[in-house]
Amino acid sequence: MAKKAGSADKMVYYFGKSKTEGRGASKSILGGKGVNLAEMTAIGLPVPPGFTITTQVCDAYYKSGEKMPKGLMDEVNQAVKTLEKETGKKFGDDANPLLVSVRSGAAVSMPGMMNTILNLGLNDAAAEGLAKATKNERFAYDAYRRLINMFGDVVMGMDHHVFEKAFDAVKKKFKVSEDTDVPAEGLKQLCEDYKAVYKKATGNDFPQDPIKQLELSIMAVFSSWNTTRAVRYREIEGIRGLLGTAVNVQSMVYGNMGEDSGTGVAFTRNPNTGENKFFGEFLINAQGEDVVAGIRTPQPVAEMPKWNRAVHKELLAIKKTLEDHYTEMQDIEFTIERGTLYMLQTRTGKRTGVAAVKIACDMVKEKLIDQKTAVLRVPANDLTQLLLPSFKPTARNAADVLTRGLPASPGAAVGKLAFSAEEARQRADAGEMVILVRKETSPEDVDGMNAAAGILTSTGGMTSHAAVVARGWGKCCVAGAGDVEINEKGKKIKVAGRTFGVKDVISLDGTTGEVMSGEVETQEPKLSGDFAKLMKWADEYRTLAIRTNADSPADSKRAREFGAEGIGLCRTEHMFFDAERITHMRTMILAQDEKDRRAALKKLLPFQRKDFEGIFKAMNGLPVTVRLLDPPLHEFLPHETASQKIVAKELGVSAAEVAKRGEALHESNPMLGHRGCRLSVTYPEILEMQVRAIVEAAINCAGKKIKAMPEIMIPLVGTANELELLRKKVEATIEETKAAKKFDGKLDISIGTMIEIPRAALTANEIAAHADFFSFGTNDLTQMTFGYSRDDVNTFLPDYLQQEILNVDPFQSLDTSGVGQLVEMGVEKGRSVKKGLKVGICGEHGGDPASIDFCHKAGLDYVSCSPFRVPIARLAAAQAALNAKK
Repeated sequence: MAKKAGSADKMVYYFGKSKTEGRGASKSILGGKGVNLAEMTAIGLPVPPGFTITTQVCDAYYKSGEKMPKGLMDEVNQAVKTLEKETGKKFGDDANPLLVSVRSGAAVSMPGMMNTILNLGLNDAAAEGLAKATKNERFAYDAYRRLINMFGDVVMGMDHHVFEKAFDAVKKKFKVSEDTDVPAEGLKQLCEDYKAVYKKATGNDFPQDPIKQLELSIMAVFSSWNTTRAVRYREIEGIRGLLGTAVNVQSMVYGNMGEDSGTGVAFTRNPNTGENKFFGEFLINAQGEDVVAGIRTPQPVAEMPKWNRAVHKELLAIKKTLEDHYTEMQDIEFTIERGTLYMLQTRTGKRTGVAAVKIACDMVKEKLIDQKTAVLRVPANDLTQLLLPSFKPTARNAADVLTRGLPASPGAAVGKLAFSAEEARQRADAGEMVILVRKETSPEDVDGMNAAAGILTSTGGMTSHAAVVARGWGKCCVAGAGDVEINEKGKKIKVAGRTFGVKDVISLDGTTGEVMSGEVETQEPKLSGDFAKLMKWADEYRTLAIRTNADSPADSKRAREFGAEGIGLCRTEHMFFDAERITHMRTMILAQDEKDRRAALKKLLPFQRKDFEGIFKAMNGLPVTVRLLDPPLHEFLPHETASQKIVAKELGVSAAEVAKRGEALHESNPMLGHRGCRLSVTYPEILEMQVRAIVEAAINCAGKKIKAMPEIMIPLVGTANELELLRKKVEATIEETKAAKKFDGKLDISIGTMIEIPRAALTANEIAAHADFFSFGTNDLTQMTFGYSRDDVNTFLPDYLQQEILNVDPFQSLDTSGVGQLVEMGVEKGRSVKKGLKVGICGEHGGDPASIDFCHKAGLDYVSCSPFRVPIARLAAAQAALNAKK
């Protein structure tokens, strides 16, 4: 009886003309590549046959201490026999040998992060057989030397430089500089030299048994799941919870059989711009790894008709077939063997945020997808790329352009040169903006690529490793800038007759491919066109309101332009740090009695009032939640002796007095100390000044026909008594201010609190009796629930994430099972007392798509985030609403 697709005991799934077993299996079992190979075969595309080993086997491999599961090689042998029968070739044969590729393929695409072995199955006898079968001795021994090199590097962990050294010696002997110019005789000798190098490094002969080669290669692909680069890539991308990688074994087709053969990588649409034009590159007489590795600079597919018009036409037909079938932009790999086209892979193509938006909108226009699918298809965080600065046209026009490379990933990047991944990471961690400069990047560079502001390579094309990874991350990249001579040892580049080092700044334009000397001025983005269309669709489906965290009129205006529907958090303490205001604030803190404190606060009031007027004007007709003073007072005083002396001179007091007051205010754990509503209990005059400034600003706005809608938020409440007491003070101050201003009109002012202490969530029903609204301060709520200090968490958090004790940083994405329970409880208990209680969140989680999804499910009214994350929040809220209806 045949085992069903997806059954736990089936380890190998075959795909080919004789049968396709993997169709309908999930990506979590067969990986993205395995599922798509089965699907392409099933819909009739020219796919070389093969088989897929499941991700469950990879999981079992690790659980058993990196040992192959019992019975796996039996299933592999059976699949090889089916493959031999279908191709008419035999594994290891000396007449017509079957060769295979062995590739990884996780459920989520991880370009270049795991291992691949090509030409597997060659040995001394098979190499001779391949030469006879193809009548091409040079090709046969080129394939054999590639296998020995790749097998030694990937399976045995040898340094690939030892192979390069041997190759250089052969090239020198035959007086050629290019790999492709080495004759058959030279490649034959190279295979012998490679085998000698292999034996010296490993102590064993290169394995002649193809099944043994296959077994070791499968183990190597499994092992590559946990290499440093693969683990780090998953951390950067937030990929967690996968079983491991699948392994795809596929019969080889050859792009290096001569001038009528080739290989390429392409996208069904432009992954940079989203334009509906076939986009990609190919190399004549090459294997697939040559394109991806960026060792040779390939030709654009638009030039393919000059070489082979029929193949180009067939590729365009396959582009349409794939898009009609998947209704999504695809990233494909293909090989042409002696004029015949073969498809080796398809997957959803990585693209920039700009391209994601255009492709989604275009596909709606083309009736491939509907509006809801378009909204769901664009990853909300990818919108960040549309909100990044670009170079000012006037500045770019006047810029000192050194050279132009390939525009591999759009954006504007400015930084100093860094010549290794480690250097880039260290300098970026120290706060420096750096450009990672490499001849070509490799998967080992992933950490440095992530840390750098931009990436510049001197070789490689639009589909090289650097380009694909940078594009997926929205990182500016210029590739294949051949005029740039890179001296990695000397940490210098030479271009346009000039030399630049680690202290020199360059600017990269990933949209044009220009490399410019010095820092070119940037500009903020303008949102229109397809972006505006997608936002309009998103607003039709979302139910959560989106507010912003803003403390100035400029931020408020920008957020409103991005679609903010009010301010969810205005932090008033940010208004006190201006040079003119901090003096009055410090005078108030150093005051010996209430009278002197009130005198200092009286000088601060006009500044506060002016700020509020500006914000209310920017948010005319929209709510503005103003949080009363929250941080401990010691934050406003300097701690260094030199600074204390300067402040003392400004205030006309002794340095000793400043130091003494600083010491008196010092707390062992200020985040759990004298802050928030506790300040208002001890110093009610601070609350009164702030409320008076809010009310006077609202009255002044009313006189100018500006509708101010302030919401006064009392922070860090832990008991109902605190809120009851302070609410009365706020209400009394509102009435006193209206009377003093002789204002008898109606002011739309509500009073609420910030739920950021676990006890407040637990007793939300008691607190709600005195609140018009709740706003969850999820930063502090996370801190207090976990018992993690936000300021010190990075001393251990990386270990927690790497060892998967935590799946995500809880300060970046809300802990829905722990902190989320407190939010849900707070909402439920609060509304049990006040049915229409308005509830939102204003922590940094308000701009995180996963947290927004939770907020939708928890029944919140709004989320609030930084101005630049407002569009992201709008899209994520729509996606949450649509997913909830599924």
